[in-house]
This record gives sequence, structure tokens and C-alpha cells, in this order.
Amino acid sequence: MFEFLIKIFDLALYQPLFNALVLLYNYLPGHDFGIAIIVLTILIRFILYPISVKAFKSQKILQDLQPKLQEIQKKYKDDKEKQAKETLELYKKEKINPFSGLFLAIIQFPVLIALYRVFWKGLESSELVHLYAFIANPVNISAVFIGLIDLSKPNWIFAVLAGVLQYFQTKMMTPKRVKTENKESEITQMMQTQMLYFFPFLTIIILISLPSAIGLYWITSGIFSIIQQYFILKKTGIKTA
Repeated sequence: MFEFLIKIFDLALYQPLFNALVLLYNYLPGHDFGIAIIVLTILIRFILYPISVKAFKSQKILQDLQPKLQEIQKKYKDDKEKQAKETLELYKKEKINPFSGLFLAIIQFPVLIALYRVFWKGLESSELVHLYAFIANPVNISAVFIGLIDLSKPNWIFAVLAGVLQYFQTKMMTPKRVKTENKESEITQMMQTQMLYFFPFLTIIILISLPSAIGLYWITSGIFSIIQQYFILKKTGIKTA
């Protein structure tokens, strides 16, 4: 069963993305693997754009409900069962699903896994057997980006840059802190602040030992996300830290 799922994953996600990458590598000027990664990353982000917009809108609604949620928490602080019931009633009344953002993120996860594998394994000649019949076989794919950076090897500069971009991306999505006497709300805000620094640190730790092709993807995706978030936040009026 597990092998069957892996095969489906390869056919549905990995192979199409790998072939798209090689196609870009073949036809983009200079046959630069790094440029192919950047272009493919941007194309994927545009395809996933509608999902991202839905996630942002969901966050906007939840942010607007924070005062009401805090009021419920304060009113029923000694009755957790009643607190949970009133919270669910509020969600039902406003016709929102508090887990919609998480659900949308889960949808994107298989795509991200496939992309990581493409950028990690795509430089290996053995992977070229997965090319479709209409895709020209480049025989060997050069790992050098703009004639300077070997994308098959780790690059600490890429790792740090990706971490910095992750910091700004997370900061943009962190709700503006509000003073509250509710301990649960205060704990939540403290955790959000901790995540602001934890995710960038984790990003650096992960990327510092991986091929810099993945780091280039992360950087490109981060820049795209920051620009995307700026315009969506401006349009929806979400207040952030």
C-alpha cells in the first residue's frame, strides 16, 4: 500500500514538476539550473495563489473575532466546556472554519515535498529516466548558478538569507499584540513572538546542510510570499505586529 502511494505521488506530482524543471532548463537562455528553479518556483506560487488568498481571508476573519473570543474566554474562564461551546457557536454564527487555514496549508504540503525532491535530486543523471518522451534529454545538468554558485552543495549564505526572509515573512503574518488580562490570550501572544524567531532559526539549521538548490527555492518563495503578503494585507486591512 505504501509503495502504491509513493508511485501515485511520483506520477501525480514529482514527475510533472521534474519535467517542467528540465523543460525550463532546456529552453531558458544560458541553460542555468538556478534560473530554471526561480522560474518554476514563481510559476508554482502563482498556481497556489488562490489557496493563499483564502488562507489570508480566513486569518482576517479570525483576527476580527479576537475581541469576541477574548470576551467569551473571560466570561467563562471557570467553565471550559461552556467556553468551548460558546466559541463554536460564534464560529457557526460567523460561518467560518477556524481550521481552514491549516487545511489549506496541508493541501500545499505534498506539492512542497515534491518540489524539494525535484530540486534535491534533479541534478542526478539517474533521474533523467523520468523524462517524458517530448522532453529533450540534456544528458548532464550543470549545477552552477550564474557561473558562480554550485547548487549541488550547501551554501551558508543562502541558508542565512532564507532565514532572514522567513523572519520578515513570519513577522508580517503575526497579529498585532493587544494588552489583555486573559492568561490564555497572553500565552498565545507569547508563543507567536517565540515563533517569530524560532522559524527563521529552524530554516537556517535545515538549509545549512542541504544542497543550495533548495535554499534558492526557499529564497525565491520567500521573496514572492513577502510581496504577495504585502498586497493582500494592504487589501484586506489585516493588522500585524
